[in-house]
Amino acid sequence: MTRGESDLFQDYSRREAERLRQETAPLASRMRPRTLDEFIGQDHIIGPGKPLRTALEKGYAGSLILWGPPGTGKTTLAEIIAAMVRAEVRRLSAVTSGVKEIREAISDAVRNLENGFRTVLFVDEVHRFNKSQQDAFLPYIENGTIIFIGATTENPSFELNSAILSRTRVYVLKSLTVPDIETVLMRACESPAGLKKLNLRFEDGALRALAQLSGGDARRALNLLEMVSDFAETGDQGSRIITLKSIASLGSERVARYDKRGDRFFDLISAFHKSVRGSSPQAALYWYARMVAAGGDPLYAARRLLAIASEDIGMADPRALGVVLSAWDTFERVGAAEGERAIAEAAVYCAVAPKSNALYRAWNTVLAEVKNLPDYDVPPYLRNAPTKLMEDLGYHKGYRYAHDEPGAYAAGENFLPPEIHDRVWYTPEDRGYEKSVAAKMQYLHERDLWSDNQRYPEDFRGEREAALRAREQAKASQEHQPGSGSGPGHGPISGEKS
Repeated sequence: MTRGESDLFQDYSRREAERLRQETAPLASRMRPRTLDEFIGQDHIIGPGKPLRTALEKGYAGSLILWGPPGTGKTTLAEIIAAMVRAEVRRLSAVTSGVKEIREAISDAVRNLENGFRTVLFVDEVHRFNKSQQDAFLPYIENGTIIFIGATTENPSFELNSAILSRTRVYVLKSLTVPDIETVLMRACESPAGLKKLNLRFEDGALRALAQLSGGDARRALNLLEMVSDFAETGDQGSRIITLKSIASLGSERVARYDKRGDRFFDLISAFHKSVRGSSPQAALYWYARMVAAGGDPLYAARRLLAIASEDIGMADPRALGVVLSAWDTFERVGAAEGERAIAEAAVYCAVAPKSNALYRAWNTVLAEVKNLPDYDVPPYLRNAPTKLMEDLGYHKGYRYAHDEPGAYAAGENFLPPEIHDRVWYTPEDRGYEKSVAAKMQYLHERDLWSDNQRYPEDFRGEREAALRAREQAKASQEHQPGSGSGPGHGPISGEKS
């Protein structure tokens, strides 16, 4: 074979290999957009007139982070950016690459720059790199050796170090809307690179159903289309019909996006908690169902409900804790089917329960103070005296046993250290059971006020004198009224002296 024949053979082999690659590549790969005009969605960052698009159209791009759910176009957008700024793309995956691969990529970028063209270093799943691996990019981002584009499904604030974030701009990509996905699907059906030769048609409602099944993920939508096209029904004039029945055959339940360590998980939990706190039983059920349908642990919702019961409901309905614990117990005793329903019942109960965070605020405040204040001694009268020595030291002396007091309450007593005896942390709200708590606390305060055995009389002197003046004024006002008699006096609560 001559050299010319050899070159022709190699050209033919390359073309044939490319043809086979195109024929066997997944539909999502074949339909990957090549320009911004072909790109669907994300108009908030690459729509006409947006800063990123304007910069790209001028041939400029800085280093950036693309943060968004799967299938929103992060890799595709990186490829398009590289093409628009006439840069070579070097791809790394944080899953399979290490410092060695990073150094090789940087060396290639340095050579490219010496030869007069730039390099886009695209790092997929960049959040999987540790701090030292992320730091390896810093000098080359800073001196312009590379245009760094990191793609992540996780919140960069938590997963990327501050040095990377300070040298890049973060763009948030959103899940595609149902109309966006419908456009993606129809383009694939009509494109020669896609499924045009199959002459696909959609039964009424089938296109919308398939788009909804994708969950805003364009890649998943195209994969589903490729699967459902294999068993589309034969229609008129050689067409093939995609029916609702064929879409249902893909699976009775779609795989929801959910990662117990990722933002999706925390977003659902946050929405669930806020719905219960906001007294919306409908939303509480919906977000709980989303968690369960996506494979989440129902007991995580139960744990969150326990937090809600003490944080957001508190003393407004103390029964909430018991309801949630009973639901948890039901789940562990009888299994998921009934247990999930029991937790749903607890979620609704907590959602409609009266709300108060008075106890939550009181606990946080007193805990913070205890950590910052001195460790005050326990007052001697509150200490036990099991030995003669302790008794001689005055332990237990002056202690008033509640059950020996009227109403089993030692009116006027105080159980705090002297240094902070007047502190008040818990003040009930006027909602739910806490109204009864407030009334009881006011009743006990009245008994303290009029007690003749107060531990700290100075605490009550001003209030007591004001109350007595008010009574005298009321009495005087009553005596000056025509026809008024001297009725029974209004003294302290029965059993207490003024």
